[in-house]
Amino acid sequence: MKPMHPARWPAVVALIAGLSVAPTAHAGLEDPRHPGTVLRGLDLDRATVLDLQRAMDRGRFDSVTLTRFYLDRIRAVDPLLHSVVQTDPAAALKEAERSDRRRRHGGRGALEGIPVLLKDNIDTTGRLRTTAGSLALLGSRPAREAFLVERLRAAGAVILGKANLSEWANFRSSPSSSGWSAVGGQTNNPYVLDRNPCGSSSGSAVAAAATLAAVTIGTETDGSIVCPAGANGVVGIKPTIGLVSRAGVIPISAQQDTAGPITRNVTDAAAVLEAIQGVDPRDPATEPGGERDYLGALEPGALAGKRIGVWRSAAAGDQEVLATLDAAVATLRARGATVVDDLELEGMDEVGEPEFTALLTEFKHDLNAYLAATPGRHPGDLAGLIAFNERHASTELRYFGQELFQQAQATTGDLNDPAYRAAREKATSLARQAIDSVVSANRLDAVLAPTNARAWLTDLVKGDDFSGFVSSSAPPAVSGYPAITVPAGYAGDVLPLGVTFFGTRFSEPTLIALGYAFEQATKARKPPTYLRTLP
Repeated sequence: MKPMHPARWPAVVALIAGLSVAPTAHAGLEDPRHPGTVLRGLDLDRATVLDLQRAMDRGRFDSVTLTRFYLDRIRAVDPLLHSVVQTDPAAALKEAERSDRRRRHGGRGALEGIPVLLKDNIDTTGRLRTTAGSLALLGSRPAREAFLVERLRAAGAVILGKANLSEWANFRSSPSSSGWSAVGGQTNNPYVLDRNPCGSSSGSAVAAAATLAAVTIGTETDGSIVCPAGANGVVGIKPTIGLVSRAGVIPISAQQDTAGPITRNVTDAAAVLEAIQGVDPRDPATEPGGERDYLGALEPGALAGKRIGVWRSAAAGDQEVLATLDAAVATLRARGATVVDDLELEGMDEVGEPEFTALLTEFKHDLNAYLAATPGRHPGDLAGLIAFNERHASTELRYFGQELFQQAQATTGDLNDPAYRAAREKATSLARQAIDSVVSANRLDAVLAPTNARAWLTDLVKGDDFSGFVSSSAPPAVSGYPAITVPAGYAGDVLPLGVTFFGTRFSEPTLIALGYAFEQATKARKPPTYLRTLP
């Protein structure tokens, strides 16, 4: 898919908004909520899935109408964004029809009839392919859907299609451009189109921000849910490892991979997480212990009486990020929380090297196992993928290489290798100790940190601009602990900035409660502006 020529942007923006667009160098939508996101009087940009349930229960519209609305909006809006790589309208509308019939007999809960987009590394059967953004997997035909997709269908959700991603979840080359894949092209940030959406769940976050689906699903190994959620002004939850099954998700590492919701509000994220959690015999990390009630954690006053530590140094001295963090801290205090400011997570500066070393071995082992078990016409292992890319260099290697593939291939791929085991043990134990010790010593309910800095300019030649990069994803990612990012402010009043709450293992109910209370107190999120560029 080729990027749209800039000359076509004003016309497409006008089509989305139904408004005239001023012929300026940075014209955008004058009102991105109207009429493009309004269905029969309900603004879907602001509505929660609970609002959608009430509307459908009362006959305002049904799931077929809602599904058709999103399919139409994808056709109108996504030429600007390149966030959706494929849909299956016939199958989605049939699912919606079945949902409408079920509703007449009570329905299945908060996701009944709710359209969902899946990141394109999550297995589906039927006409929807699962490619990880690579042309090498166009012939892949998974025999069974991912467990989380089965859970979504059991909850009554409607699968709309697949969202673009950083190819191979950003584990093919460094540098690369987040949001680019050979299958889907370059995904654009909906706030400013020449800015990067971060990755690897780029398409999921952009589609959620642009109201191309009610909710979306992303995946994360380290930052791939929280960074795009923060950069695109939406909510993302990176769950505890073992809460959501990884079966049927194209892997990087079984030690750190997890799927999670990306949505416009905390309510929707809680509803999705409640639906996709569960014990799966195919994923030994999933543990019995009862399904958790996340919608019940939504309390506007949840900040009162909580103790929250602040990891300020994660802002890396970025003044825009620090100002947003200061405002977040002021909100916490105003809502009755005790803030323990300027804490350090000891040992995190030693995590990066062993984490990367471990991921290379895990990637080779886990991806080879996935490819060997997946039917269809595709390379059978990592070596085959490297050879495929070399044969198709004009498309797959057009902008950047496959250095990470080659480094992973050079490892043993043996999870019993002593050097690998030492690296994994060091990385995981340091990250867990960093969180556990600061939470215990300060009697914290959670840690607050900045999610991201202003989005950088997309550059397919030079790749991502990590100068001044801001991230707090590593402690929860490497430890396997949960995190939630929530919109908190804007750089230059345009580009979204988020804050992240993270905590100890299976602390999702607390984090969701804190994120919801913060969201309700700040109402920080604004709809995308679709500016072509900034002055």
